[in-house]
Amino acid sequence: MIKTCLSELIGDTPLLKLCDTENGSCVLLKLEQFNPTGTAKIRMARQMLDEAQASGQLKPGGRIVESTSGNTGLGLALLAAERGYRFTAVVDEHASPDKLRAMQAFGAQLVRVGDPGGGLSTADRDATAERIANEQGAYWTRQHHNPANANGYTQLAAELRAVLGDEIHYLVGAVGTGGSLCGTARALKRHAHGLQVIGVEPCGSVIFGGPGAPYHQSGTGTPQGAEIGAVVDYELIDKGLTVSDAQAFETARYLARHYGLLLGGSAGGVVYQALREARHAPAHSVIVALVCDGGEKYLDTVFNDQWMADRQLLAPRVHRELQQWLGALPPLKQQA
Repeated sequence: MIKTCLSELIGDTPLLKLCDTENGSCVLLKLEQFNPTGTAKIRMARQMLDEAQASGQLKPGGRIVESTSGNTGLGLALLAAERGYRFTAVVDEHASPDKLRAMQAFGAQLVRVGDPGGGLSTADRDATAERIANEQGAYWTRQHHNPANANGYTQLAAELRAVLGDEIHYLVGAVGTGGSLCGTARALKRHAHGLQVIGVEPCGSVIFGGPGAPYHQSGTGTPQGAEIGAVVDYELIDKGLTVSDAQAFETARYLARHYGLLLGGSAGGVVYQALREARHAPAHSVIVALVCDGGEKYLDTVFNDQWMADRQLLAPRVHRELQQWLGALPPLKQQA
């Protein structure tokens, strides 16, 4: 099939079996890195613009603004270029430099907040985006509170059902804005009533009530002092888990070196918890992990030995855990 624009390539991402367990359960990875921009978030970026255009909030040739750690901004930047909008991304020092350069390649304007060398500045980003929207008449997509964010993942749920029917027993995903996990879960739970939804956030995020602390995982969680967005629907989430930076990043590194899978850092945390859940799941459970980001944007961080060592994130214990859980399994191409 011949497509006429990049946004027509969004969706229909592959579903990969990572492993089978001894009791007949399996862990499947929904590889969203095969979307344009290498991330799931272009799904919701498109939906937010579609709904804003339909409602008249976004006019032809208008300006869009968003506070972003990178992946939402990438999606909005691509779509703005495709549709003839101007886009301003409000970013902080926590964002991957590769994501920032890619947004600029699409023509986005970057407005930086926070201290150089600092971390997450979510509250400052949001305040700046709101000010730009008010001063310049820009449409603020406001991803943490925009229902279109979650609506953008209805198609993802349909893709899972097209392959698995209603035989999905666990859905595991990162919780940042809440859109990918809650939007997918809402659509699936209309049919798969026994579905268990597991949210994963970084240690130091406050979404599930833990104490706030700095963390290095990007595009996920809510730092202390920032508002938890309305898109996070706690009624849809059956269990909330935390994952350390070391657990998340070492999982991503392990999968790259032993399976040829290059996943983002926070996606590594989702896979880590999916594998842990698989060890205790009832026989013949189908466990789907939402892998919302590829690893190409993290070659200078997660996949850089010196960067990991400087932050004391190298964790042989996690490597041994993964060897225990996965080491006895044959390579993917040899699995039944």
